[in-house]
Amino acid sequence: MSIQWFPGHMNAARKKAAESMEKTDLVIEVVDARLPQASSNPMIEQLRKFRQRPCLRILNKADLADPAATKAWLDEYNRQKDVHAVALSCKKPADVAKVPGMAMKLAPHRGTPLKPLRMMIMGIPNVGKSTLMNALLKKRVAAVGDEPAVTKTQQRLYLGNNMVLIDTPGMLWPKIEHPTDGLMLAASHAVGVNAVIEEEVATFLADQLLLRYPQLLSARYGFSTEGIDGVSVIEGVAKRRAYRLKGGDLDFEKAAHTLLQDYRSGALGRISLETPQSRAMLLASYEPPTLLGEPQDGGESDDWKNEEE
Repeated sequence: MSIQWFPGHMNAARKKAAESMEKTDLVIEVVDARLPQASSNPMIEQLRKFRQRPCLRILNKADLADPAATKAWLDEYNRQKDVHAVALSCKKPADVAKVPGMAMKLAPHRGTPLKPLRMMIMGIPNVGKSTLMNALLKKRVAAVGDEPAVTKTQQRLYLGNNMVLIDTPGMLWPKIEHPTDGLMLAASHAVGVNAVIEEEVATFLADQLLLRYPQLLSARYGFSTEGIDGVSVIEGVAKRRAYRLKGGDLDFEKAAHTLLQDYRSGALGRISLETPQSRAMLLASYEPPTLLGEPQDGGESDDWKNEEE
């Protein structure tokens, strides 16, 4: 199943973000620590590099992610130019309190009354941007909800210590190149329910859990995972929870929803759906063979630049 979800307001938000980037000193990108690269919008990277803006990459929901995988991602990102990555939970005030200081280190020439530090907070839907905004300002200024794409418009807010926050709506990109990325995003509730078939997403998630965390499935639902597939996991959940339709058939839909909710809430345990190694393997599997004599610049189209200029 290929998942695409790009409501009209996201296209408008992308254009507005491109305009505002010129007057921004720093990008704070919030990603989901359980799938940091799949939840990173490539358009954000393109825009900030075009304007040569440093990035504070926040791996939010770190309390739900596998600590070993998170450490590997931090090592990977902190090797990149103009990037500082940190793992935290935007629901923990002590974690959020560290953010302004880290931002100042990336833009030490700003942060004075005459030159306030202008920070643009960006990220895809439902990764915790609004939660971060509210925690930084210590009051509710951004809507928070369990459904993706709650924030629809850009807003400019003033933080103490000569800092300005520019909040942007959650933005996906027009085409999710790798189908597994779309499924990971759907499993983590970053796309609207109208864009997915929940049973298919749950089956994908179950297959990933069998591959990476079979012991967590057994601990949560009480069945052996040996020799079974994702569909069997959903059936096992239905049997254990006695989810049945009228007539006695297993309620596959309810069991699928339960598995997804248990993953999203952390009830299953600390889980990461990708690592730098698995990401590299994924990209290699999609890389087309190079023909003899074909240019190998590896670059992306610059059409987006012309559109925004």
